[in-house]
Amino acid sequence: MSKNDLILPKDFPQLKNDTFLRAARGQEIEHVPVWCMRQAGRYLPEFREFRAGKDFFETCRSPEACCELTLQPLRRFPFDAAIIFSDILVVPQAMGMEVQMLTGKGPTFTDPLKEPEDLQRLRAKVDVNKELGYVFKAITLTRHKIDGKVPLIGFTGAPWTLMSYMIEGGGSNTHSKAKRWLYRHPESSHVLLRMLTDVIVEYLLGQVAAGAQALQVFESHAGILGPVEFKEFSLPYLCDIARRVKDRLKEKDQDVPMIVFAKDAHYALEELSESRYEVVGLDWTIDPRSARERTGGKVSLQGNMDPCALYAPKERISDIVKKMLEGFGTRGYIANLGHGLYPDMDPENVGAFVEAVHQHSKNVNKQA
Repeated sequence: MSKNDLILPKDFPQLKNDTFLRAARGQEIEHVPVWCMRQAGRYLPEFREFRAGKDFFETCRSPEACCELTLQPLRRFPFDAAIIFSDILVVPQAMGMEVQMLTGKGPTFTDPLKEPEDLQRLRAKVDVNKELGYVFKAITLTRHKIDGKVPLIGFTGAPWTLMSYMIEGGGSNTHSKAKRWLYRHPESSHVLLRMLTDVIVEYLLGQVAAGAQALQVFESHAGILGPVEFKEFSLPYLCDIARRVKDRLKEKDQDVPMIVFAKDAHYALEELSESRYEVVGLDWTIDPRSARERTGGKVSLQGNMDPCALYAPKERISDIVKKMLEGFGTRGYIANLGHGLYPDMDPENVGAFVEAVHQHSKNVNKQA
């Protein structure tokens, strides 16, 4: 038995910076909290060095490796939250599908779903502790090692996004194979989406039991759907996940903020603000003031600087952040990018982004 088997999800160090959690709940804060999607990523030289020569999913299955990669950005930047290093495709793997991360190609399914009868290949019931226990161990280990510095976010891919990967067999520009299912096999599509939802609910509950202090659901492929398809094949499952997770946590007197990030689903902002998530994540195609008006103060908002703004000089980054903060306001707001960090970004510019959020938001709050 390794020493990490002895680390249990209890007696965690006390949280020293709860700014992110307070902002998620719309409470008063001294400064706007900030974190970045893919903050543990290839833009960091130490990340590339640590990952060199290692298989991606083998890394995901090592609690020690995931813990180290999660902590790396916190040693460089004063982020207000950490997100566990993992991947959304561990869920299809848990359901019995084989996925590899191929250099230059990205995630690749060796045998994607082609027709509805292929659903029989999937595990009908998934024991998340057995299949995804390595994620739970990584969360518990990281909660101990993070030493209460900032909260730890757990996450999952959303059902439609995972379904599209499982049918496309990897990344896609059109997602036409997955969308073909929606139009040709709507009943089977709902069967698969329900199967995924059931696994995701248990997976998220397992993450909270392991020590996750917030949860984010990534509907990365929302923008591939139009408003009608989104309301049929995405939104009901996003709502179901939030309702079921919250109801189960309530039974244990637990309350963990949940974030929904439906990229490019600007047509559904109103519906997302009523989907029982405390926070709605936004991509960069949405105007902050418009987002505030359309969500009517029902939720906190997260986002939404264009990641490519980080290619700008530091002074320009500071100006962009200032304008973004003016649009969102400082209450009920978590600063982030509108998508993940790209591998060729300069870590110094990421630091400038974090510093600008803290500095400008403190100035605004002092003047209030």
